[in-house]
Amino acid sequence: MTTIHPDGANLLASPVRRLIVDTLVSRGELTASQLGEVIDLHVTTVRFHLDQLVAAEILDARFVKSPGAGRPRKVYSVAPGVPGPSDDLESLKLLSGLLASSFGGHEDGSPLTPAEAGQRWAMNHVPRDDSQPATSAGAWLAKVGRMIDALHDWGYTPELTTSHGGRTARVELARCPFIDLARTNPAVVCGIHRGLIAGAMQQFGESDTQVSLEPFVQPQLCLAHVTTHTPFTTGPSARPVTTSTDPAPTTKDAS
Repeated sequence: MTTIHPDGANLLASPVRRLIVDTLVSRGELTASQLGEVIDLHVTTVRFHLDQLVAAEILDARFVKSPGAGRPRKVYSVAPGVPGPSDDLESLKLLSGLLASSFGGHEDGSPLTPAEAGQRWAMNHVPRDDSQPATSAGAWLAKVGRMIDALHDWGYTPELTTSHGGRTARVELARCPFIDLARTNPAVVCGIHRGLIAGAMQQFGESDTQVSLEPFVQPQLCLAHVTTHTPFTTGPSARPVTTSTDPAPTTKDAS
């Protein structure tokens, strides 16, 4: 999939421009006038947004001959590789759910922290099982794998490595659904990530789990370190892990 330039990503944060792109994805080539009729906007307003989207290489524009002797018509289409509506569906659903959770707050009316909002959302959407905490590296990593599957469903593209005899999972969080928000509010997004991961692991019976984040180790990549503190009773890792050796500092996210 083509990576949209950051300026283009900012343009798509506008609901109107996102609607224009989604309409062209579903309907194919349209003129500015035709788009205005479909989305119920004045053609001058539509052209203003179209010019910006073409400049950002999100849309293509070309002239086609009109029937008879009329002037050529300028039609617009989505540039190859630009994400369509379905690509962002789960990410939008996730963000909407998190916002709803944060507005809900605690019983006393105080707002949720980002981590609490993420954890509440995960606990409401990840099926719970009644399994006991893992007592071996293999059993623990099987549950981490289920968490990775959930991240995939939510729009992430995670990669996994392990350390501390399998006790700590190092998760690369690429293609973050909240990348634009993360650039301006990293503490908020790190809190959401921590909450989502911790909530998912809790649903899998792993409440004694520590999650720490390293934001923006690369421009499009953050790292999560997920460690179990439940004693392993079988296998070569049947000894406690010391958190002082954990390479990942916990982000300050007011959680």
